[in-house]
Amino acid sequence: MAVLHSACVAGIRCFTPTADTWNTCRLISSHKHSMEASNGIKEIQLAQKSSSASIGLGSSTSSSSGTYGKSKRVWVWTESKQVMTASVERGWNTFIFSSRSRELADEWSSIALIHPLFIQEGAIVDGENRSVATILEVSNPQELEQLQPDKGLGENVVVDLLDWQVIPAENIVAAFQGSEKTVFAISKTPLEAQVFFEALEQGLGGVVLKVEDIKAILDLKDYFDRQDEVSNILSLTKATVTSVQVAGMGDRPEFLTIFKVGSFARGLFLIHSECLESNYIASRPFRVNAGPVHAYVAVPGGKTCYLSELKSGKEVILVDQKGHQRTAIVGRVKIETRPLILVEAKLQRDSDNQTLYSILVQNAETVALVCPSKEIEVQKTAIPVTSLKVGDEILVRLQGGARHTGIEIQEFIVEK
Repeated sequence: MAVLHSACVAGIRCFTPTADTWNTCRLISSHKHSMEASNGIKEIQLAQKSSSASIGLGSSTSSSSGTYGKSKRVWVWTESKQVMTASVERGWNTFIFSSRSRELADEWSSIALIHPLFIQEGAIVDGENRSVATILEVSNPQELEQLQPDKGLGENVVVDLLDWQVIPAENIVAAFQGSEKTVFAISKTPLEAQVFFEALEQGLGGVVLKVEDIKAILDLKDYFDRQDEVSNILSLTKATVTSVQVAGMGDRPEFLTIFKVGSFARGLFLIHSECLESNYIASRPFRVNAGPVHAYVAVPGGKTCYLSELKSGKEVILVDQKGHQRTAIVGRVKIETRPLILVEAKLQRDSDNQTLYSILVQNAETVALVCPSKEIEVQKTAIPVTSLKVGDEILVRLQGGARHTGIEIQEFIVEK
């Protein structure tokens, strides 16, 4: 996928895609002072979240109503009115109460449109004592093994996994795949909820978030928003190369996969990772020569950060040739000094538009810009910058040029 980034120098290296995956790229855009960058190149490697990945570098861009919120369900277990209010405002209106808290449920129902459920003798029932879900405690491997969809469970199953989380969640996902039952896991933090939602990639169908802290609601909603963000197709635009010239030495970070990169925040280029076959060096699908340390890189939430701010564990956005997005985790960042090349391009759609978009990348055969896909021809994924010439078509991501702490803002700005 792609990370939005604005940088002086960018280099790219990418995962080797398997037959059932697609190539991804990073979005990178250089800062206006990219030609005066420091003398080291930053190498960034991502922790692999799937068989292929890519990062978009460049300047920053900026629901449970979104796609992710429709596929994953959240019930809230709390006695805090503030938590209840925050949950309802974010689209989560199903609340679990103990059987002794019906007065609290009645009070909340009088001030907000909620759906109260009650724990009662190993089951969860609604206000009319109709069974809504089975609730189980899993404390050992034997109990986990007995948790099967054909064991007479209800349509919804709520499990408390106690000490272990990841392995039991994965086993439950495997056991219940293809069934029409929804399994909820009781979570005490948003991070626990994320583990359950991402187990074996498919995840459980829902969580019961048992918290008394409003921040937990805000953090989980932010997670949902980020998942919805990457499920959207990113709009990419064709541009024509107008200039290619050697630019001297510079610092570039190296990541893995494909990037969106550009010298200006207003336009980011897609740079391919080093998963492409080369006669010069073995495929290194986990790396991307990203760009200079002052370049922007796209991170979840519609924001950007500088390449210099990236480190192990940082989450970034990836994008492929068709605009499909996903997130990935940075595994390593390495800064090196390498020779650079400056690429400039302008949009095809308007010959009178003289706006230029530029990017500095490492001058090497393993660094390539992603080009548009053409259904009537044998698909070419990318063009090495060493083979790039005036008139070649490449992909760019257009966005607002004004940024403040990685957030897109509306103000006058000149980039050149």
